[in-house]
Amino acid sequence: MAAQQFFGNDVEVITCATFREVVRVAASKKESDGGVMAIENSIAGSILPNYNLLQKSNGLRIVGEIYLQIRQHLLVNPGVKLEDIREVHSHPMALLQCIDFLEKHPHWKLVETEDTALSAKQLQQHRSKHVAAIASKLAAELFGLQVLAPNIHTMRNNYTRFLILQREERVEAMDSADKASLNFRTGHGRGSLARVLTRIADGGINLSKLQSFPVPGTSDWEYSFHADLEFESLEQFHQVIEAIRHVTTELTIYGIYKKGKTV
Repeated sequence: MAAQQFFGNDVEVITCATFREVVRVAASKKESDGGVMAIENSIAGSILPNYNLLQKSNGLRIVGEIYLQIRQHLLVNPGVKLEDIREVHSHPMALLQCIDFLEKHPHWKLVETEDTALSAKQLQQHRSKHVAAIASKLAAELFGLQVLAPNIHTMRNNYTRFLILQREERVEAMDSADKASLNFRTGHGRGSLARVLTRIADGGINLSKLQSFPVPGTSDWEYSFHADLEFESLEQFHQVIEAIRHVTTELTIYGIYKKGKTV
């Protein structure tokens, strides 16, 4: 769904079993034109291992982002009624997102699976009359399932943020860009992070995200920082980047792109 929002409905999607595989396939010229990777959720928070994958990715850059509102539905095979259901299958997070609805049916057994779409696919394959799945409307359409109970999620304003990744040679400059993602390291002295943040603030840029990570292999608990910056012009952004280069030991720009919208 995120890929369709960014590239259009005709995009061909290559499914991957893990986020690590997403990054590998996205970096391969022979396999894909890029990748779409979830990075955080407005309720569950950041997917921390994916920041590490981004840091180690081979020549991938962020070219955009999509905020996808999470809408969960109870799916069944055609003709199945609410009273027929004995089990509900879905990803653990999806089950948690719908817990208020599920608690109204205490006799249902909740079964955790790898992901929501796979739950829908397996439901269709097994043709079970006594099993339901929690997944998206698109999953229902893909696998010919019936939406028995729509919008059963508890939190209405629940969004997952996806990053659009492409290989560096495919990235085109974007004059309308107003957001950037970067990673930096500072010295281990007192106030080193504060000096970076002060220069960002003095440049009139909004720091919309700051995430710290311990640097592997260091004995004195050194950290690197992922930052998302929102700005009014590219000139303003580049001026701030030059200012913080002088107070960081390493600085990597993952991408300069157009800020996504929550709709």
